[in-house]
Amino acid sequence: MATAAAVILAAGQGSRMKSNLAKVLHPLAGLEMVNHAVRNVRLAQFEEIIVVVGYQGEKVRAVLEGVTVVEQKEQLGTGHAVDQCREVLSSFDGPVLVTYGDTPLFRSETFQALLAYHQEQQAAATIVTACFADPTGYGRILRDENNQVLGVVEHKDATPEQRLISEINTGTYMFQSKLLFHYLAQITPENAQAEYYLPDVLPLMIADGHRVAGFILDDPTESMGINDRIQLAEAEALLRDRICRYWQEQGVTIVDPQSTWIEWDCEIGQDTVIYPGCLIQKGSRIGENCRIGPNCRLSGAVVHSGAVLEYTVVVDRTVGQDERILPFSFLTK
Repeated sequence: MATAAAVILAAGQGSRMKSNLAKVLHPLAGLEMVNHAVRNVRLAQFEEIIVVVGYQGEKVRAVLEGVTVVEQKEQLGTGHAVDQCREVLSSFDGPVLVTYGDTPLFRSETFQALLAYHQEQQAAATIVTACFADPTGYGRILRDENNQVLGVVEHKDATPEQRLISEINTGTYMFQSKLLFHYLAQITPENAQAEYYLPDVLPLMIADGHRVAGFILDDPTESMGINDRIQLAEAEALLRDRICRYWQEQGVTIVDPQSTWIEWDCEIGQDTVIYPGCLIQKGSRIGENCRIGPNCRLSGAVVHSGAVLEYTVVVDRTVGQDERILPFSFLTK
């Protein structure tokens, strides 16, 4: 059995997206939202990955590879969703991450650090927290004078003093598996939505003397959830900046990162220069010392070293070494 497991909740419809497509299937940087979560968990070396599907479950299942898929037939809350994994994890007693298919910005390094912190703290549960300048609407983390987590208070239930707390609950957690399922069996749907809420296990753990820790994110934007098209565009911009920065660190000159969009699963060689207005899509392979742009779109393109492209579209075609493509060309199969 795995030494660490992860549960990714991806059962919701996402009605605020106003789409016929399940929210977690909307693409970001050329990859479905849910697969960003899967990739980040996998890169963090969680061996057992479980994805909980529901709305458009067959479509979500179709884009997933190398994970265990369980179905939440009725959407009865986050606690109920995690409980669908009870059988899969019945023989597992290690740490289990619970995160979401619509929070695609977590870095794999963050999940690795979270796992190490959870084990170091010997906690029953570790809440991933973030500090926001404006925490309105979020559950606040309550700590004692020794900085130990006492619990979480929802914004609507918080006192004026508690609302001044800037540390919030992101909704992502690490649990000890056996304890998680022990307490999930005890929570009830006694709330306005008549749903089983995952955070309801925390006060039960604390009341029984178990340690609940808080892991504060260095970068609060990692916890961003996507609920509508506005947040989708904001997340895309954050990923664009990350990806451009990565390639700059590999020796690629990007003249204007804000107007340059590079998707996942591309390759770009050293000393290549990318001019403003370029879209480099999934599967493109660019060699060294190329000049790409301005205003080029590459999709599944193979561009050999030394090539020069301006105002050009290349789709599933190869550009030869040192080849210069005439401006306003459209190369496709």
